[in-house]
Amino acid sequence: MTSFMMFIEYIGIVAFAISGVVVAAKKDMDIFGCNLLALATVTGGGLIRDMIIDRIPPVMFVNPMYTIMTVITANIAFLALYFQKPMPKGITPLYEKALFWLDTLGLAAFTVDGAFVGLYSQYADNLFLCATLGVLTGIGGGIIRDVFANKIPDVLVKHVYAIACIAGAAVVVFLWKYTGNETICSIFGFAIIVIIRWLAMHFEWDLPTAHLHDKNKKTDE
Repeated sequence: MTSFMMFIEYIGIVAFAISGVVVAAKKDMDIFGCNLLALATVTGGGLIRDMIIDRIPPVMFVNPMYTIMTVITANIAFLALYFQKPMPKGITPLYEKALFWLDTLGLAAFTVDGAFVGLYSQYADNLFLCATLGVLTGIGGGIIRDVFANKIPDVLVKHVYAIACIAGAAVVVFLWKYTGNETICSIFGFAIIVIIRWLAMHFEWDLPTAHLHDKNKKTDE
């Protein structure tokens, strides 16, 4: 992984850890719950990816940096929420926008990294699998986090979150097939995810949702 992608991935670890703590706080979890959800968010996707390709032990146990950074970030976030004071109204939009961009950069970095794990494995010829590994690395942790928190996973209702991830992973494996250049694949895959996420936020894009209408339900006259 390039130094740039490593830097962005560290940003992603921080962002994903904070999102885990925020979800835990909304469910009134204690400090252990906050740390558990933070760890699930950061490492869950990579754990699923590694189990699929029989990468034993998973990277989260080989490289403790993921766990160390996550726990430090989670406890700082917990303390900030525990001792928080009312946030000025003018700061709230900036805070939410900062979280959005941190989350987006992390999603892009984790997705690209996950795709390359597949491309550098014995399954490199299976481009569909490699792209899927990228998607799972990007969104898997968030799904586990939300299941632990007993809520509908954000990926099923959030602004084209998974679609951006799928597009970025597809670009990475497609360019790898025709260029074999890690830098080019990383930059374009990363950029696609960031651009789609920004467009979805800016234009308030949402995927169509299914609605079940009960024919037996009485309507007001």
